[in-house]
Amino acid sequence: MNIKVLDELDDNFLDDAWALYHEAFRDLNGLAVQRHLMYRDEFEVVMRDRRVQKYLCLDDEGDLCGLSTFTNDLDAVPLISPQYFQRRWPRRYAERRIWYVGFVAVHPNGRARNAFVALVEAMQLVAAPQNGVVGLDVCRYNEQARHLPRSVGMLVHRITNTVQVERADEQSYWLYEFPEAA
Repeated sequence: MNIKVLDELDDNFLDDAWALYHEAFRDLNGLAVQRHLMYRDEFEVVMRDRRVQKYLCLDDEGDLCGLSTFTNDLDAVPLISPQYFQRRWPRRYAERRIWYVGFVAVHPNGRARNAFVALVEAMQLVAAPQNGVVGLDVCRYNEQARHLPRSVGMLVHRITNTVQVERADEQSYWLYEFPEAA
């Protein structure tokens, strides 16, 4: 597997990237309250946003089997508050040593695990040597069913055994259902 990092995804990869991303996240929309699948036009904006690095995982034949986004320009990430990170780590924020993972999408076949590991390791190798901070969001399904935070923690601990992992925040969605009158 080969990791290629691009500032902007050109039209040659766009359709394959969208197909991979859509396949990886479409079912999650039925499992999480917050939408996890961007619309195609939103996806294309992110793929062309030069503030966001695109990590492509290519198999030995050059086919796309994984894709992630990674940025230390927190203003490029919708729905997070850069001020939170600035307040918590003012020096690292000023030095742009705080990154955010927008998503990690892998092809849903046997290569998925290897692609996921390769992408996480590639992003970690940028942030860890700079004593950085990396954030990502995880829905309850991915935490409880897939154990995603624990898996990522184990991966990064394998490379950098001094990593500290914590839940930064939590947002819950509440529903008030009114059943039919008896």
